[in-house]
Amino acid sequence: MTYELFILLLNALLCLAFPWAYNYAYAKQPGVGGKRLMGNRDGLPERAGMAARGLRAHQNHLENLVPFAIITLVAQATGVSNTITIACATVFLLARLAHGGLYLAGIEHLGPVKGVRSIAYFVSLFAMLVYAAQLFLHA
Repeated sequence: MTYELFILLLNALLCLAFPWAYNYAYAKQPGVGGKRLMGNRDGLPERAGMAARGLRAHQNHLENLVPFAIITLVAQATGVSNTITIACATVFLLARLAHGGLYLAGIEHLGPVKGVRSIAYFVSLFAMLVYAAQLFLHA
């Protein structure tokens, strides 16, 4: 397995981990509980706090995982792998980990820096675009 495919696998595992975090938080909400989550979930209260943020972080990760997977798989199929694709895959994973962690924790700023979650998102997007550019440069 190439490094880039390994990073794609780690991103898929991150995607699978999100529901564990936000459903745990949801089960702790008043009126929910673990037993009710195992049912058909009709009539449950709206998610709040970490449960709501975690669901949004999961959806955001899914929305970014699909294009990253396509870029990675096309690169693999066409034999495009170099230090830039490796760096972009690494930066994408680290930025997605930061984005998800900041989102789950509800952290909006670190010291004087505001919008850190959005910054992490844009870093992951930039990494993906640079990775995609490698496909056109080596076509």
